[in-house]
Amino acid sequence: MFGKRLKNIREKKKSSDSKWTQEYVADLIGVARSTYTAYENGTKQPPLETVNKIADLFGVSTDWLLGRDSTSSSHDELDEEIKKLLNDPENGIFFKDYLSAPEEKKKQLRDFMKFLLEQEKDRKPGDKQK
Repeated sequence: MFGKRLKNIREKKKSSDSKWTQEYVADLIGVARSTYTAYENGTKQPPLETVNKIADLFGVSTDWLLGRDSTSSSHDELDEEIKKLLNDPENGIFFKDYLSAPEEKKKQLRDFMKFLLEQEKDRKPGDKQK
């Protein structure tokens, strides 16, 4: 679970910024590239201090990295995706009352959207909904 999540989150970063290679992340957390590769492949487990560095680097919780929590806490990515949905003119009918809603209602909608996006993130075309 740890290696899969680690690779997934690094590759997401790399898709928008090519510098996020295994070598780059290894340098940032202070390990050799081969050691970091072993973390992603699941053949080696990092010490707790390194898990904390990785979580801080990617803006996720250690519980999520270790598979103890299904919400990544990578809220920046989720918030960006929600903003795109809210600002997409095709979605306007669904969110027409959002801008005039009280802040508490806006927060509830954002939290619900985060939940939905998290549920769907690993789903592939043809998979049944959770």
